[in-house]
Amino acid sequence: MTQFVNPLTLIPKPLRGWVIPVLLFTWWWAAYRFSWTDSELFVPISKVIDTGWRMSASGELWQSLGASLYRMITGFVLGSAAGLIVGTLLGVSRLFESLVGPSFHTIKQVSLLAWIPLISVWFGLGDPAKIAFLSLAAFFPVVLNTFEGIRSVSRDHIEVARIFAYSPLQVFLKVVLPSATPSIFTGIYLALIYAWLATLGAEYLLTSGLGIGNLLVDGREHFWMDQVLLGVIVVGLVGFVLNWSASKVEARLLRWRGRSVAQF
Repeated sequence: MTQFVNPLTLIPKPLRGWVIPVLLFTWWWAAYRFSWTDSELFVPISKVIDTGWRMSASGELWQSLGASLYRMITGFVLGSAAGLIVGTLLGVSRLFESLVGPSFHTIKQVSLLAWIPLISVWFGLGDPAKIAFLSLAAFFPVVLNTFEGIRSVSRDHIEVARIFAYSPLQVFLKVVLPSATPSIFTGIYLALIYAWLATLGAEYLLTSGLGIGNLLVDGREHFWMDQVLLGVIVVGLVGFVLNWSASKVEARLLRWRGRSVAQF
């Protein structure tokens, strides 16, 4: 009896992730090559490539991308740093948790978009407002995962450390922190992704200055679908690079725990 072989398994593993993008771009090219559509809501892939080349040559694309990445990184660093501090304090101090925990868990229920009117009044529509918004997006996942990571440390490990007469600082640095690191890194990973998504939201809703979100808005307002599609592709590529980079850093820093489910 002949055993059925799934043809997809014949594709080398490093290339399997490219199957859907290649099929999607092939369908896009064929739709115009064989005149399946003439809708003005869609444009040929060649026109998007021409627009990308023109905007790259003029520097407009790189200036927009640089402005977006600057805001994303600044907001991510500020939000993650604050999240690590608050999450650690919530995790190690029952008193701090009883004082701050109820307020924090109430505030985190407020939708991120609901903060935009208040942020725009306090900081205006420029970069400070966008960075404040991005910091909030990065803050909450880091706090929650840092808190959960510290609180999930096995009590047996703490007891063993006390038997060896570790000081509280040694217990934290040599027992709690290593055990909580996977959860903390998960929070930082989520903060990185949320910060990039929030960057586009901030630029879309706080429409001032350069940015990929503003590039999308300009394309929509002038009905330049090639520019809109170019912006979508750039957003996807940046998200892919961020996800790939975070996975590599996680795999290197946490290689002691074995293979991660987040690895490619």
